[in-house]
Amino acid sequence: MTEEIFSVVNGEVFGVWFLIGAALVFWMQAGFAMVETGFTRAKNAGNILMKNLMDFCIGTVVFILIGFGLLFGEDLVGLIGKPGFDIFTDYANFDWSNFVFNLVFCATTATIVSGAMAERTKFLSYCIYSAVISAFIYPVEAHWIWGGGWLSQIGFHDFAGSCAIHMVGGISALIGAWLLGPRIGKFVKDAKGRIMKVNAFPGHNLPIGCLGVFILWLGWYGFNGAACTSVEQLGSVFVTTTVAPAIATVVCMIFTWIKYGKPDVSMCLNASLAGLVAITAPCDVTDVTGAIIIGAVAGLLVVFGVWFLDNKLRVDDPVGAVAVHCLNGIWGTIAVGLFATTSAPGNDSIVGLFYGGGFKQLGLQLAGFASVAAWTTVMITITFLVIKATVGLRVSEEEEIVGLDSCEHGLPSAYAGFSIMDISNTMTMDVNENTDLGVSDYDSASSFQKKAAVNVVKAPEMPATGIYKVVIIAKLSRYDHLKKAMNDLGVTGMTVTQVMGCGVQKGAGEMYRGVEVDATLLPKVKVEVVVSKIPVDSVIAAAKKALYTGHIGDGKIFVYNVDKVVKVRTGEEDFEALQDVE
Repeated sequence: MTEEIFSVVNGEVFGVWFLIGAALVFWMQAGFAMVETGFTRAKNAGNILMKNLMDFCIGTVVFILIGFGLLFGEDLVGLIGKPGFDIFTDYANFDWSNFVFNLVFCATTATIVSGAMAERTKFLSYCIYSAVISAFIYPVEAHWIWGGGWLSQIGFHDFAGSCAIHMVGGISALIGAWLLGPRIGKFVKDAKGRIMKVNAFPGHNLPIGCLGVFILWLGWYGFNGAACTSVEQLGSVFVTTTVAPAIATVVCMIFTWIKYGKPDVSMCLNASLAGLVAITAPCDVTDVTGAIIIGAVAGLLVVFGVWFLDNKLRVDDPVGAVAVHCLNGIWGTIAVGLFATTSAPGNDSIVGLFYGGGFKQLGLQLAGFASVAAWTTVMITITFLVIKATVGLRVSEEEEIVGLDSCEHGLPSAYAGFSIMDISNTMTMDVNENTDLGVSDYDSASSFQKKAAVNVVKAPEMPATGIYKVVIIAKLSRYDHLKKAMNDLGVTGMTVTQVMGCGVQKGAGEMYRGVEVDATLLPKVKVEVVVSKIPVDSVIAAAKKALYTGHIGDGKIFVYNVDKVVKVRTGEEDFEALQDVE
């Protein structure tokens, strides 16, 4: 009788822990949002937050309608679950806990992709492929592993999702980032199109990124531990889930310190996540020795992965999602076949190669990795290509340079009240060739089109001599063209500042929480030059040609006669002011 009571109590306790674990995994969405936002640029912060919010919400909708059935429905020949609508037709007997638990895992798979494709993906396209991952791609392969499908039947082991979640999300991220292409300015090319240099785009807020890592680490105790069925097993999982990321981070710190001369902050944050990803599959079947080795390899693998993507594959991954989730998801899957031991509580059958188990389990792990990777590669590639051919995957160059917050969401800034300056390489970007005026070639444009694109404000009749200050306001994308034009004229003295501003439209129609925003300030570059021997009309003509793209608002030019300095008396104060020459 006593044993029966303890059994009932134990079952109730672990049933509650199961739901608490699900809540911790849901909280990881906040961690992903913080990491991705902190590791990217301020002008896209709102867009990234919106994507992390919507992948869970959209994922919930499609998981209710189809995903849960494909995952846990009646097994059909080991490949797929039979879709059903028990949540609607038999709610009283529905498996509520299992639904919520698997829903939050499903959302994690989808959110991994957003980081690698950040800063240049259309919001609509993101919503579509996030829905496809949650509705179909993830549920099918997860059924193979956890829903009674063929991989579970042959003995493949992935306790919490190194393969089913992280590798799948990482592969999707890699293919998506490759199809999208790099962010503007990420790679510097020579005249023949060969990549000569990789530019760094520093994350705008490492404190937020660090907070995200700690949130994810906390959530991972639920991610890895929620399915445990005994206190001993739960304790062991907590140990391995703590040791692996800690070792990974220390190894990464030492390696980057030696390689780069300084310990790399953002890389170490990635290493913590890499260690967590790698231990996710074997967390219940390995001991602390295995966790240490798994973590050490993960700490090196994440550094190699970031380097390999940048310098060999030429794939732009802003947050390191591929290195963290894809490479270490594969490593964690394989690690089960190497480090599984029966000394781990609750494991009495799975033994890895290094613990005397031979190659059997390793072969099963490799088979599972290969099959899930093949499924994911084929399905996500088809998804991305269909999206690319229909609604398009990538925003325009203009939208990317201005920022997705403004262009996709009408959000002036995610940091209202703060002064934001873009310190990345967007000042060397190529021009957007999409035009409003119909003619993109300056020499072919009419005088009206030239004036509409680049307006000269208060240009004086030029005397033979004089010193003039020319102030040019332009788009960031035209700075390189303008600088070259000035150099060709012989103007070498320039003062350049980044500013925020808007035209007469004032960002009309922008709304925030139902209230119209007075003005949407866009990033611009202000170039100031002072000339005397060089004719000022030559400077104006060269600047107009350099700035012109055939788009209204390409730039504005102000000219001041510096010779005309007047004294202005106001009360007790005297000051000098530049007098515009009409």
